[in-house]
Order: sequence, then C-alpha cells, then structure tokens
Amino acid sequence: MSKKIKIIGIPMDFGQLHRGVDMGPAALRYTGLASELRKLSYEVQDRGDVMVPVRDRGGEIESVMNQTGINQKSINYLKSITKVCEQAYDAGREAVQEQAFPLFLGGDHSIAIGTIGGVSHDNQIGVIWIDAHGDFNTHETSPSGNIHGMPLAALIGDGDSSLVNIGRKGMKIDPENVVIIGIRDLDKRERERLKNSGITVYTMRDIDEQGISTIINKALMKFMHIKRIHVSLDMDAIDPVEAPGVGTPVAGGLTYREAHLCMEIIADSNKLSSMDLVEINPILDQANKTAKLAVNLAVSALGKSIY
Repeated sequence: MSKKIKIIGIPMDFGQLHRGVDMGPAALRYTGLASELRKLSYEVQDRGDVMVPVRDRGGEIESVMNQTGINQKSINYLKSITKVCEQAYDAGREAVQEQAFPLFLGGDHSIAIGTIGGVSHDNQIGVIWIDAHGDFNTHETSPSGNIHGMPLAALIGDGDSSLVNIGRKGMKIDPENVVIIGIRDLDKRERERLKNSGITVYTMRDIDEQGISTIINKALMKFMHIKRIHVSLDMDAIDPVEAPGVGTPVAGGLTYREAHLCMEIIADSNKLSSMDLVEINPILDQANKTAKLAVNLAVSALGKSIY
C-alpha cells in the first residue's frame, strides 16, 4: 500500500433527487480526515474538488432510446454526471500513475463510474462494493432514472453509452472481480440482472448467518490473483442507527463493529489501493455522526488498529 494518499473531492449530488450529498466532502474534511491519516504516518495531499456544475433547480432530464430504438427512457442529469465522472476518471488515473492512494470523497455513488474507471485504467482491480443497494440498474430498468442506482452496471459495460464510455470505451471491470457486501434493497428487475451478472453478492442475511469476518475473507480469497483492491463504501450500508445522514437509509444494515471489522480485515490484506466514501448527507445527519463514522472507517481500512 502506498504511503502517499491523495484526497480527491467530488461534491456531486446529480445522481439522486435528495439534495445534500454534495456537502459530503466538506463534512469529511471538517471531521479531520487528513489529520487522522497523518497520524498513521501517511503523506497526505488534498488536491481539492473536481469542478461540479451548479445544479439547476429545474432539473436536467435527458431521454434516451431503449434497445428497441422505439420507446424512450429518461436519465436525470446525464450530461452533468458524465462531465464530472470524466474528471474523476482523470484524477484517479493520475493518482495511480503517481503511485499514490486515491481517496475519493463523494458525493453520490454515481461518482464511482469515474473513480473506478480511472484507477483501473492500466491494471485490473478487484472491487468490494459495500452498499445497501445493488446500483445495478440501467436506464432500461431504473424506476427513477437516477444514475446513483446505475454505476456498477455502467462499470461492467451495461447501460447508456455516455456512462459506459466514460474515460475509455466499454467495460472497466470484470463482473467476476466484483463482490457486493451488505445488500438488502433491490428493485425487481435489478435483482434479476444481478443474479445473471457473474457478480458475487453477499446480502445482510448472508452476514447474519455466516458473520462478517467469514464474508470479507471469502471476498479477499476471490481476489487472491489480483494485486490491487478498490473499496467503494456507501454509508447507507451501515444501519441508520449508526449512520443516519444518508439519502436512502434502509433498516437492518451493518453494525458499528461489523463495519470496522470489515475495514480492519481489508487493511490486513495489504491490497487496498483506492477507496470511495459516498452518500454522506450532512443535512440529514445528527451532529455529524455519519461523517465521523466514515472517517473512522477510512482510517481503519488504511491501517489503524486497536493494538
């Protein structure tokens, strides 16, 4: 793992209807993310935020053709998200080329189309996607047209070409190299797509039955042949009691200790090379509780230990 961390803010909330996650990077910085990382002897550089357009109150809805070329489906803020994700892609690729660890601060989860695309530009990676949701819709299946429900699909090459071709054309990650952990809320057609995708999925029931240590070790075993792992942590994976400041909370998530143990075991693998922290909404938070937890989980993933 690189001892140089580059913090990259992506204050974008175009991917969903709820406002507020654009303030997530500021909340994480305010909570002392950089200083906590420096305590672990990392060299930390905060490169600031990528440029994000002002969100138009009237919205930006674009119609796209489905596969038949007849019916139209809408995608919200497609052009704006594409522009921001292109910047995230370039920032991630640049950080990896500088042999730094890119730590991306969101923003909604649609940023992952750019972040994961960028860090996988030159080498394959394993992706551990920790989330209450599958984020595996396309414009064909999405009930809402919100892109924060589509990033994982776009990364494996499914969906609108504007999203699929961000940074470079086509698939960015092999579905066989993706593990989802903590899932508990799926749309009907999204569930069908995931079952046929080749992605490994561990639901909250799996965690209840097997324990988080077994689940995360299974995920790491799957990546034995891969040198670099990216963790994409959506804070709604954590139970809302512990992480209330998210836009799409779902009861029954990871506990405080399950989340930390997951990060600690990942740190022990020495393969973590990049990370997303997304979907923190300070407007909905309680005394910055969710941002504080996110900072603590990040430093656990980057090597802070109890003993």
